[in-house]
Amino acid sequence: MSAQIIEKEGVPEYAVIPFEEYQRLLSIVEDIEDLADAQRADQEIKAGDDEAIPSDVVKRLLAMNDHPLKVWREYRGLTQESLGKAAGVGKSYISQIEAGNKTASVTVLSALADALEVDLSALV
Repeated sequence: MSAQIIEKEGVPEYAVIPFEEYQRLLSIVEDIEDLADAQRADQEIKAGDDEAIPSDVVKRLLAMNDHPLKVWREYRGLTQESLGKAAGVGKSYISQIEAGNKTASVTVLSALADALEVDLSALV
């Protein structure tokens, strides 16, 4: 690596490096940050503070072909009836939300999110 050192009052102040070298170093820093993020996520999963979501569930959520409520409910292995009981709403109401025929209130979505153990934002 070639660097030009610029001094101010006899003390190194700046290091000027070729742009390609700067890009290479920036890439290394980004890789280190990604590794740290992955390690932090792994620790959260091991501690039970977060969970790993299977890729097929993520793909279904991103495809947006099904209502997120349905995707999460099926991932959790719940029927509409069992989810309804856990959240205090009727099975038919859940069916209508999943089909896109009804828009749930924030209160209902919050109860459903709690029952599914997801953030409210995961259902909207």
